[in-house]
Amino acid sequence: MIDESDDWIVVEKPAPLAVHPANGKVEPTLLGGLEELLIYERANGARLSILTRLDRETSGLVLVAKNATAARHFSFQFQDRMVQKEYLAIVHGWPEWDELRVEASIIRGGGAIWLRQVVDPSGRDCVTAFRVEGRFSNALGQFAVLRCFPETGRMHQIRVHLEHAGYPLVGDKIYGTDGSPYLEQISGGLSDVSAARLILPRHALHACLLAVEWEGKRIEWRSQLPADLAAFAGNAR
Repeated sequence: MIDESDDWIVVEKPAPLAVHPANGKVEPTLLGGLEELLIYERANGARLSILTRLDRETSGLVLVAKNATAARHFSFQFQDRMVQKEYLAIVHGWPEWDELRVEASIIRGGGAIWLRQVVDPSGRDCVTAFRVEGRFSNALGQFAVLRCFPETGRMHQIRVHLEHAGYPLVGDKIYGTDGSPYLEQISGGLSDVSAARLILPRHALHACLLAVEWEGKRIEWRSQLPADLAAFAGNAR
């Protein structure tokens, strides 16, 4: 747990923990863990609403409302783009730029991976800004740590925009590849070839900053790169 009040709680989700149960699969989830943690409050009327949903393989800060009033309050802030969110990403390659703003609409791409998004002018407006925090290299290639500033909240937008910019996430099984690693994983397990190509067992994306307004004041929470990503990045940050 990062922070808590009577109306909300902020936690740090590890990867590859799922936020919600999916596809009838019985497995630990963030929601299930919170329901156990807050069992007394739930018995006294608390109703949990996860407001910042992260992909299974994305780690970092998650804001959860404990009641309908708090959920509505924060939902209006998301709707008005008042919530500040930042992510840290480790990508393939050394960007020639230090800062980049990507304005590229995205839409569901269809095909074998139903959740895959693609850049398409007919899609929904989508904007992400990026800033290089550091560049590093090792025996596996050249990499960079980027700070990501999503200005919209579309599904997979950071991952899609990084692929579109030519610097996909390290470890991403859908973007920056032909998608075969993802299909292998859901079919039973990654091949040795795919695991070697991905380098990391999960994609290198971490929700590192979250800021909202509450009771007339701005509240900000921060989270450092988790151990797995920090070890790979070394002293790049």
